[in-house]
Amino acid sequence: MKNKQKKQTLFYPSELISSTYRIDFERLYAEGWRGIIFDIDNTLVPHGAPADERAIRLFRRLKKIGFECCLVSNNKKPRVEMFNKEIQVHMVWLAHKPLSAGYRKAIKEMGTQEHNTLVIGDQIFTDLWGGSFLGLKTILVLPINPKEEIQIVLKRILERPILWLYRHSQYYSNEHELPG
Repeated sequence: MKNKQKKQTLFYPSELISSTYRIDFERLYAEGWRGIIFDIDNTLVPHGAPADERAIRLFRRLKKIGFECCLVSNNKKPRVEMFNKEIQVHMVWLAHKPLSAGYRKAIKEMGTQEHNTLVIGDQIFTDLWGGSFLGLKTILVLPINPKEEIQIVLKRILERPILWLYRHSQYYSNEHELPG
């Protein structure tokens, strides 16, 4: 499958969805996507939290659909392993996002290719920038918890004008978000 997404800039996501848990994964699989790279903190659970029941159900569902999944995190191995204990998917820690090496490692571990792998995350300057640089489809989700470390808060301030421009551009559409 050829990546048929709209022309993408490094900082604009392919899609903006309010929550990871409102993404229509069945649609994505039907479109030919086979691998999903996930950020963990504030994408799947609040920062530092273990996998909760909702995340566990999501990954069971994704495996049943047929997706290969990989957690790609800038965190150290113990944090990623703690989250992955109940999930049991591929994982890359100390990924140094937005650098591409962590994304490439994830693609290799999942056995997918760049044209059928997508990235889901809550930060433009790490998750999306890295995925966009490789030409991957990117889905930006809103952060789960507004309480964040100071360096993340500063990045969020820089993200605001980009999100405003994105929402007012020809690229924006929320047509694929599942109802609450």
